[in-house]
Amino acid sequence: MLAFLTKWMLGAVLLLAAALAHSAPKTVLVLGDSLSAEYGLSRGSGWVALLEQKLKAEKVDARIVNASISGETTSGGRTRLPALLTQHKPALVVIELGANDGLRGLPVAAAEANLRAMVDMARKNDAQVLLVGMRMPPNYGRDYTERFFSMYKTISTQMKAPLVPFMLEGVAEKPALFQADRLHPTAQAHPVILANIWPKILPLVKAR
Repeated sequence: MLAFLTKWMLGAVLLLAAALAHSAPKTVLVLGDSLSAEYGLSRGSGWVALLEQKLKAEKVDARIVNASISGETTSGGRTRLPALLTQHKPALVVIELGANDGLRGLPVAAAEANLRAMVDMARKNDAQVLLVGMRMPPNYGRDYTERFFSMYKTISTQMKAPLVPFMLEGVAEKPALFQADRLHPTAQAHPVILANIWPKILPLVKAR
């Protein structure tokens, strides 16, 4: 009888733990640079904050952790990601990195290796991944800009990772949507950025 009760209680505890885990909000970790860190913007007006608001409006239970840092490179993201995965245990990692590598003219191969390593790290920690792509201005030379842009598609295809091809689609060609430095979008641009990311991120958040 005692053995039966012990087994029954253990089963009940496991069922309760599973129910609590299922009901807990999904954690979405955003690992990005100034484009996601609200550089030059009022707090709460960047696309990551708008994402959190939209998920709540859609009654999608998710916790957003914005670990973006202005000036971040793929190398920096690769270095920081292990600790972030351990701390937050995300169900989804959004990787929005590479722009600073490109602006500094860093080797495309190195950026690609860093992005691949981050995708692999996230998956080994049971997290899905969404890649967010970027384009470089044409003054960096056609060969470099094309190799940089196609890097994201290559990683997406080979590693079967969902991709937002270009987060500044509908923004990049409109100077009025940029701050005085001509590099960082204004608050008015961030709803457009979210609109580019939303169709890719929503199914991933709902799936976990």
